[in-house]
This record gives sequence, structure tokens and C-alpha cells, in this order.
Amino acid sequence: MKRNIIAIGGGKLMVPKHREPQTSLIDQSIVQQVNRKSPKVLFIPTASEDNVDYCEAFRNQYEKRLGCPVEELLLYRDRPSNRKIQMLISQSDIIYVGGGNTLRMMNLWRKLGVDKALDKARKRGAVLCGLSAGAICWFRQGNSDSRKFKDESNKTLIKVTGLNYADVLMCPHYDVEKHRQPALKAMMKTTQGIAVALENCAALHIKDDQWRILSSKKNKKAYLIYWQHGEYVKQALKPSDNFKSLAELINN
Repeated sequence: MKRNIIAIGGGKLMVPKHREPQTSLIDQSIVQQVNRKSPKVLFIPTASEDNVDYCEAFRNQYEKRLGCPVEELLLYRDRPSNRKIQMLISQSDIIYVGGGNTLRMMNLWRKLGVDKALDKARKRGAVLCGLSAGAICWFRQGNSDSRKFKDESNKTLIKVTGLNYADVLMCPHYDVEKHRQPALKAMMKTTQGIAVALENCAALHIKDDQWRILSSKKNKKAYLIYWQHGEYVKQALKPSDNFKSLAELINN
């Protein structure tokens, strides 16, 4: 399958202007995926309901620091036409999805046809990336905290269906949200296949039929997770410049 996905487990992007976001090295890798100067970047902040401060922080990073022209697809603030949605996505070299409520985002995307436009972008070779909800969305399923957005005390994690560009259950924030680890263990007991759990400042990069782990902070990593013969397997995946076979990872 043709794809170029960089899914980030988490990390602060919204920082004071004089400080560098925690994901900067991964952000640089994202930009380097496009073989031309100043690639066009589209920011999709649907999961945060088009949060204004989030959009500003993203522009500070990708436009001011990394020198990329940035457009925004604002589905809550603007309610753009289908034509505008298609145009913005089709003209972008990099499509970055922000964090927030994954379930609400996926439901709105499917209602407005964003999912279909993103699939066209995948097929033409656009770089698809994002953080947290913006990591989950590209995969078969994700370990999501979407319920807390209606009730902050609700720590129940649910499976949310993504765009299925890789047969993986994606789990972000694996090191900083401690309830994620036992919840993922329980979730995977009734889920076929594998999960990839990402620590903050770690990212899974899938390029066509290969994968590698990226990191923007020292000692940050990912984990391959699955149940086999009644045993819970949790295998550390360390950052590397080298790609490996995706089929071997998924069929582990």
C-alpha cells in the first residue's frame, strides 16, 4: 500500500514562542519527507474543535520555525464546502492532524467526506502525520480517551475506528498517562492483531511497506504489544534510521 505516515505519541506543541516544541526533531523529519523547499502544510485541528491557540502554536512551529506555508482546515469554525475541503487537502504536501477528541473527529470526517479526501491524498503520496488523535486516525483502531471530553472524571478508554491505512491498534501517551498501560493490556485481550504504543516524543513512521521509530527526546521509544497463547507480550521498539518490514511487525 502506498503511504507515508508519521504518527506521534504526544508532546507539547503549545509552548511559549521563545521555547522549542518537544516534538521538533520529529517535525523536522516530517518536513524532510517532501523533496522540495517549503512544502505546503495543512493543519486539521478537528479533534480540538479548531482551538485558536493550537492553530497559532502550529503556525509558530511549521511556518515560522520550519519555513513551510500553512493552511488550516477548520470544520467547526468555518464549516467549509465539500469543494473547499477537497481543494485544501489536494493541494497539500503534508497533512498534520492535531490532538483532542478522536471519536468526535472521526464521526465528523465521515459525515463531511474528509476521510475520502484523505485517502486520495495518501494515494498521491502526501505525508500524513499528527499527534495523539492525529496519530490514531491513520490506523485500523486506536486506544482513545474520547469519553473524558464529555466527563473529565471518565477515565474509560475505548476503541475508536480509524482510516485503516495500517492494520494496527495505535496507543498514544503510553508513558505519561499511567491508566493507558493497564487499559491497553485489557483491550488487547479481546482484540486481534497487534498494538503499537508510543511514548510522548516518539513516533511510528510507516513508509509504504516498511516502518521505523523516530524520537525527539532521548530514551523515548515505542512498544509492540499483543497476546499470544495466553501470554501478554510487550516488546520495546527503539528509534532507528533504518526501516524494517511492516509485514513482519504486524504478523509478529
